[in-house]
Amino acid sequence: MKKAIIIATAIVFVITLVGAAFAADMMKKVDTKMLNWTANTQIAKFGHDKTIVKAVYKQDKEKMTLKQIKDKDYIWRSVLSGTIDIMNEMMNNDCAKAAKALMASHPYVTEIFVYDNQGANVCMTSKTGDYWQGDEGKFWNSYNGGIGSVFVDAVEEDGGKMISQVSVPVMKKYRAIGAMTVGVDVSKLP
Repeated sequence: MKKAIIIATAIVFVITLVGAAFAADMMKKVDTKMLNWTANTQIAKFGHDKTIVKAVYKQDKEKMTLKQIKDKDYIWRSVLSGTIDIMNEMMNNDCAKAAKALMASHPYVTEIFVYDNQGANVCMTSKTGDYWQGDEGKFWNSYNGGIGSVFVDAVEEDGGKMISQVSVPVMKKYRAIGAMTVGVDVSKLP
């Protein structure tokens, strides 16, 4: 029995090493200059889409309290499978349609989700894990207190793809009114 456990442990160790080597090899192939260029020249423009700006501006004007946002987030995170009405609305509203059009015209985009000036979801192309993004670095780094800036997160393996989340501000004139996160399959960059 001890011998079987030792062999099984050795096999798991070898598989882990092979997986780590594969991930490291993929990271070497990631052209970070191209990822950053794409983020700052192409994806940053997504934050100026008129339909998305209008939807974020409208939700900002609702001035939800943090308690209201956290209550929605609690309900959202409790949905382990399927969707509920608020999720379906956010995947089918005008903002989501605009995000899906951006996604369709950029083959490297895997998902888009948009949030307001507090980090509460406004729309998404597919279900997100939580409603409130306001407690995450991608929100703080891209909304940046209304100043707005592009934030390129680390590339990670996700379902056999190398994905980076690029977060950009949603801009109304020269002020950030929210932000959006765009999943980027780095192997499909131009």
